[in-house]
Amino acid sequence: MQCPSCHSEKVIKNGRIHNHTPKFACKACGRQFVENPQNRISEDKKALIDKLLLERISRAGIARVVGVSERWLQSYVNQKYKETPRKVQVKKPKASA
Repeated sequence: MQCPSCHSEKVIKNGRIHNHTPKFACKACGRQFVENPQNRISEDKKALIDKLLLERISRAGIARVVGVSERWLQSYVNQKYKETPRKVQVKKPKASA
């Protein structure tokens, strides 16, 4: 088994998660992970979240409707914010004579 972050093979068992799936820890980088994570957020849900974010709905409301945690949603919003370009393009008005 390899660490998904640093690809080191210095991995040890480190307990279990809520559904009794074994959890592992990397001795090289310290990351904790599960071998085959099952709870991935689908692209359809991400597209719905993007639409709901434009509607000025609260973060808690979006999390309830879509079925994701508020913590995951906040990290998703932060990631989207970092990917958004910061340049504003404003056209100069034409000078009138």
